[in-house]
Amino acid sequence: MQRILSAHLSTRTGTTVRIAGWVHRRRLLKSVAFLIVRDATGLTQVVVTDPDVRAAVTALPEETVVEVVGTVTANGTAPAGVELTHPTIRPLGPPAVPPPFDLYRPTLTATLPTQLDHAPVALRHPTRAAALRIAAAAVAGFRVTLDARDFVEVHTPKVVATSTESGANVFALDWFGRPAYLAQSPQFYKQLMVGVFERVYEVGPVFRAEPHDTVRHLAQYTSLDVELGFVDDHRDVMAVLRDTLAGMLAEVARRAGGAVAALGLTLPDVPVEIPAVHFTEALRIAGAPADEPDLAPAHERALGEWARATHGSDFLFVTGYPMAKRPFYTHPDPARPAYSNGFDLLFRGLELVTGGQRLHRHADYLAALAARGEPVEPYAGYVDAFRHGMPPHGGFAIGLERFVARLVGAANVREVTAFPRDLHRLTP
Repeated sequence: MQRILSAHLSTRTGTTVRIAGWVHRRRLLKSVAFLIVRDATGLTQVVVTDPDVRAAVTALPEETVVEVVGTVTANGTAPAGVELTHPTIRPLGPPAVPPPFDLYRPTLTATLPTQLDHAPVALRHPTRAAALRIAAAAVAGFRVTLDARDFVEVHTPKVVATSTESGANVFALDWFGRPAYLAQSPQFYKQLMVGVFERVYEVGPVFRAEPHDTVRHLAQYTSLDVELGFVDDHRDVMAVLRDTLAGMLAEVARRAGGAVAALGLTLPDVPVEIPAVHFTEALRIAGAPADEPDLAPAHERALGEWARATHGSDFLFVTGYPMAKRPFYTHPDPARPAYSNGFDLLFRGLELVTGGQRLHRHADYLAALAARGEPVEPYAGYVDAFRHGMPPHGGFAIGLERFVARLVGAANVREVTAFPRDLHRLTP
């Protein structure tokens, strides 16, 4: 008999079916027992009245894996409006050792460190699993949207010979007796691939050896990177980012609607034109000093509140960051060279995306490195490519975990990361 998932039982009323999953909860009453079985798509209620079967249920702790054969019977109070009656139950393994928290409760009451220490079972909780489903749908939407716009997915090395932006923020390793580093970003490679495909994207891990111990930073996270050629300036990049976010959220609604509903979320609308302010104006709105070189988290929160109150938008572009705070490959604003053709996108008052226009002339790279007192040699393989003709181009990168955390209202990015890696955690 073919196994049926819980989400499909409502179409099988009156038939005998086989389900399988984990014992989510047992409710043992005097004359009846209720067994709740969890599978990847939801919960099934199994009604047990036979004394022998009830005795067997008593010996099955939560999280034991079982198979149940029974009759699908309508019951408006049961999950999905049906339940299984007259069941036979067969364990598919030994009785499980219950985890150190109750997965059947609406929310996990264990502390976050305890959840992370026991991540393989904590992730089974419907709320934790729902966030990961939303992440998967967001990545699918990222790919679908860009594929429809003739972007090509690329896969670039995660072990590199030099750092992308700052040698102080890389993880060093031994590569057959030679020094190497975990990649901070696919930045150099995605730019070079613009010279091949014009429009490229990548989904992959990046590594930041920054000693942050905050609710918004991870040492390894998933970066959704985009780069496109033949742009006029950073505004073309911002337009693609806007469409990409809209596509991601549309796919979350389509593919992960159950997860969205389970978490009680209302997905944000992406405005046809996301409001934008120049960095200098952003400082004024946030009440920051005019000579502030960057936006602090408190400034971002103030700008998020302003965008919501003034424009009714959960999103806000801040453009024209000072060149001094941008990587050497950033294109300056021709009209105001001290400021960049770069931007950040804030989502509900938190920096979500960094992007902008890049330099594309070889001579400009040499000048930019010289102005910063950096030698060309460590970047030679990258910079040399610009001698062979590269179009004006730009791109952006979205931090997946940060996006999902903000979307679901998680207080800590680790709540939406399956097995986070940070300053303190290398296991499980």
